[in-house]
Amino acid sequence: MSWLDEFSHRLNELEAQHLLRQRRVVTPLPGALMRVDGQAMLAFCSNDYLGLAADASLAEAVQQALPHYGVGSGASPMVSGHTAANAALEEELADFVQLPRALYFYAGFATNVGVIPALVGLGDEIFADRLNHASLIDGSLLSRARMQRYRHADLDHLTQMLQASEAKRKLIISDAVFSMDGDVADIPGLLALAEEHDALLLLDDAHGLGVMGPQGRGALAAAGLTGANASRRILYMSTLSKAVGVAGGFVAGDATLVEWVLQKARSYTFATAAPALLAEAIRPALRRIAQGDALRDQLHARILQLRRGLTPAADSPMASLGWSLMPSDTAIQPLVVGQNAVALALTDALRQRGLWVPAIRPPTVPVGTARLRIALSAAHTEADVDRLLEALHALAAEQFQAVLRAD
Repeated sequence: MSWLDEFSHRLNELEAQHLLRQRRVVTPLPGALMRVDGQAMLAFCSNDYLGLAADASLAEAVQQALPHYGVGSGASPMVSGHTAANAALEEELADFVQLPRALYFYAGFATNVGVIPALVGLGDEIFADRLNHASLIDGSLLSRARMQRYRHADLDHLTQMLQASEAKRKLIISDAVFSMDGDVADIPGLLALAEEHDALLLLDDAHGLGVMGPQGRGALAAAGLTGANASRRILYMSTLSKAVGVAGGFVAGDATLVEWVLQKARSYTFATAAPALLAEAIRPALRRIAQGDALRDQLHARILQLRRGLTPAADSPMASLGWSLMPSDTAIQPLVVGQNAVALALTDALRQRGLWVPAIRPPTVPVGTARLRIALSAAHTEADVDRLLEALHALAAEQFQAVLRAD
């Protein structure tokens, strides 16, 4: 039998473990609604945290850019793909995050898998939080540097690793906001260790930019480490596809470091540049974010509403089933239910009620911590969140009764 015949068996194994994933065909609708496989649903799955993906000013900017730039970019940035729009965006990104220089990539994943191998290689060491995003893990593996993974958010463990290291070049890597848990890294603590051990610190703020810090300037600004307080040891990375509402990624920091990344990142040099029309949409998005305190207030109100509603009494069905809402002050609110089958069943039951909340399973999260990843947005109303809360409490009561009957 050919090894190619094994793939059907492997797919069957994934299905048996409740790990087979399925794409849905979606069409955005007004507010927090989406048409999913033909059905209108209230969505709690999008990373569009401020609702800017449908903002009229962004659409207008794209329409104005089309006659000047067309749809594509035609070449890599090193050839002829670095348009005037992309150049202007890099200046505005650096200004927005209050760091000396920024470099714009066509995708966030491409940013991480390009930046890390540009910084370190054979003989160097990487110290990575165990819950870092897949793009940071893949970039670390591509670098061929030795990667050590410290226990999540455990700076004592990281300290021990750094003290034992004999490498000259050391790179600490961490998400700023962790995508599946919603917690925030101790950025000042990480920087202090980087300074003590002559290391670089790479932060991925995909889920913090736009919603954290003064004027939404991100987790680094929230930590007070931008502008006059910026450190040349920090490279700050973020995507432009979440709160910004468009697409792409960037890295910002010390001008010399950013220039080195420009020269050495293969996913920048050998990839076609992002189309100018995307850059022209991102530029007004940054202005909307800077003026978006009302949107952030709306988002934070929905976060508080959800957390109050999902903090059950000790004798409630949710508590009895062992469901737990992880501690998070961000738009990412994980409701851990434990088993893969339970998470999938909840997602299906919510879908039948017109609610789309994704089930997250291993390997994205550790075994035994399958969850509903509830993503909130400024586009959600108070009534939207009430509808979700009512459905979750009803499903918990149904499942608890089923458990009692089974016993």
